[in-house]
Amino acid sequence: MSLHRKGRAALVLALVAVVAMAFRVSWNALRDIANAVGADNTAATLYPFVVDGLMALALVATLVLAGRDRTFALRVLGTYTLASLVLNYVHGLVPKLHDAQLDWTRLADWDPANWALVLLATSLPVGSIYFGSDLVAKVLHHRPTPIPGPDTNAEESTETLRNRSTADLPVSTPAPTPVLPVRMPDPVTVDFRKSTPLAKPLPTSVAAIERRPVAAESIRPRRATGRVPEAARSPKPRRTAAQLLDEARTATADWSDDRITAEGIRKTVHTSPANARMLRDALLAERAAKSV
Repeated sequence: MSLHRKGRAALVLALVAVVAMAFRVSWNALRDIANAVGADNTAATLYPFVVDGLMALALVATLVLAGRDRTFALRVLGTYTLASLVLNYVHGLVPKLHDAQLDWTRLADWDPANWALVLLATSLPVGSIYFGSDLVAKVLHHRPTPIPGPDTNAEESTETLRNRSTADLPVSTPAPTPVLPVRMPDPVTVDFRKSTPLAKPLPTSVAAIERRPVAAESIRPRRATGRVPEAARSPKPRRTAAQLLDEARTATADWSDDRITAEGIRKTVHTSPANARMLRDALLAERAAKSV
């Protein structure tokens, strides 16, 4: 690790030495250009620091800034590098500029070229004030982005995206979809008298009627599934087959055999037609057995 640091330190020192020598070469040309456009000795001596010094400042700013600020620093660096190159080139083409006693001279024989070069040389100090101040302000107000580590909480980035305004989002939030009302189907009226299946026919013999299993009544109340129509409500509890037969015997005790019919038993006992037929057959069977 120490060897690696020594190598980096040596590289930086070598770079500083090369830049210093290059600045010395450029300093001679820029000083003569400043004398040629009318600057005094002190101003001409400081002129190279205005041009090449801003180049060094812009280079440092590109290493610190990011995004648009870094792009701006690169443009300043490129502009002043090109201007310094042009002035050094003109210094090499005009031998009169090499005279140390020269106070003022033309930078080019062609008037438009001379005017452009004079404008370039005189505008560089003003540009250094403006661009240099802007770069320093950007560097001082720059906040480096922290490098995320393994312990970085992922909820911070989620919260940042959540707190952004709607204008910052790449896609606008879609409008909510209107909820259409759902129409419920009309209630269906069920006729319990027609939908209730007929009771099974009673057996012909009394013994079969008595042996017929009867459903036990549940003590626990059944859960209501809906309102029962008045016509479907039974006025009294359901009677068993034995109870129906006892009521039929009592009601028809003084009837003749011809009078014992299903319709008469149904009206008297108040039961269904199927049960009435079964009761009729059972009573006639009992009377036939007694007569024998």
